[in-house]
Amino acid sequence: MQIGLDFNLVEDLVAGVDEVGRGPLCGAVVTAAVILDPARPILGLNDSKKLTEAKREALFDEICEKALSFCIARAEVEEIDRLNILQATMLAMQRAVEGLHVTPKLALIDGNRCPKLAVPAAPVVKGDSQVPAIAAASILAKVTRDREMSAFELIYPGYGMGGHKGYPTPVHLEALARLGPTPIHRRSFGPVRAAWEAREGITNALI
Repeated sequence: MQIGLDFNLVEDLVAGVDEVGRGPLCGAVVTAAVILDPARPILGLNDSKKLTEAKREALFDEICEKALSFCIARAEVEEIDRLNILQATMLAMQRAVEGLHVTPKLALIDGNRCPKLAVPAAPVVKGDSQVPAIAAASILAKVTRDREMSAFELIYPGYGMGGHKGYPTPVHLEALARLGPTPIHRRSFGPVRAAWEAREGITNALI
């Protein structure tokens, strides 16, 4: 369903929904849904990728404090490998909207497609730079996922996860080839599958 709205005048109880983590080779895809409170405006909301880490962290706390309702949800690596990344993302978005303690009248989804929801929904291309609630959702999702990847750096040293956050950078690809996949790597993704098959080939050759 396409919409033609002035996003600054959109009605109350609109949930903005966004995701982070479709492109990385490891970790969950994280989504968030946010209903902002018009009586408690939050300045500086924008696409999370356009904000500094310090600004995202500050806005994360402010969103959690001031939003009428918010929910951070996810689809795990096993679900990504089983369903594919698109369907896992749609599932995580469903979970985020369903987890709101206030039922929205409308859900605006960043991108060009919507998950199946029990409330009316519409996609908004580049919505994280147009719709404040979507921008807020993008911030919650990105800060949450970035924190998780930084924690995984301590669990799986040598991969540089705190820096690249799971994306297929040269540093990550080199570590993947050298060390092999971890339990949080997505085996359905080409570079991970190749590294896994190479690892199995070495093991079989040694038997």
